[in-house]
Amino acid sequence: MSFLYFIVLGAIAGWLAGKIMKGKGFGIVMNIILGIIGAIVGGWLFDILGIYTKAGLGGSLITATVGAIAILGISRIFK
Repeated sequence: MSFLYFIVLGAIAGWLAGKIMKGKGFGIVMNIILGIIGAIVGGWLFDILGIYTKAGLGGSLITATVGAIAILGISRIFK
């Protein structure tokens, strides 16, 4: 069940990040990949900054979306 949770959360977070940064999504596979990697990066960023979100879907979605936005922002710098 947790694997399915990560897939769905990754897809939503990647889609949200795409909407915020680009204005559209990247396709379901790229949204999932972006969201899962974004969750890792977001967790790392929040830990460094001392920001803690509540456990559950909302906190996880915020963390993954912020991480995915950071990844997209960094990728734009190098383009």
